[in-house]
Amino acid sequence: MIPAVLKKQLSAALQDGFVLKRAVFQPCLELYPMSEWNKMMEKINKLNRFKKKNNDFIRRFTAGVKMVEVDSAGRLLIPKDLIGFSGITKEVVLASAVNILEIWDKDKYEQAIDDAAEDFADLAEEVMGQEDDDNGLS
Repeated sequence: MIPAVLKKQLSAALQDGFVLKRAVFQPCLELYPMSEWNKMMEKINKLNRFKKKNNDFIRRFTAGVKMVEVDSAGRLLIPKDLIGFSGITKEVVLASAVNILEIWDKDKYEQAIDDAAEDFADLAEEVMGQEDDDNGLS
């Protein structure tokens, strides 16, 4: 069930549908609004399919991709193969990842956050602390 507040935020995307896929780095699922999925596919379509690495990447990236819709009751049906991949058992966490949503088993999500907590300061500095932006803000 999609929470009402989130459903309201996604109202424009609800009509177009979503793509649900396996995450690349974590045991969770990624829910792309169709507009975001189309942007991703534009990037992927630019890859040269005559390079083996590109071809292998495309195959793995799109493995298990499913088109899904939120029904009139606000529910999203997750196919069994994707439930198996993500290890979702009972409780689910929907986590914003900027332009997509991650769907996690609650225990796995909490463990991933706990595991990353110690390294987050170093990661934040490495990713975001390289240079000041144009506004002089850090």
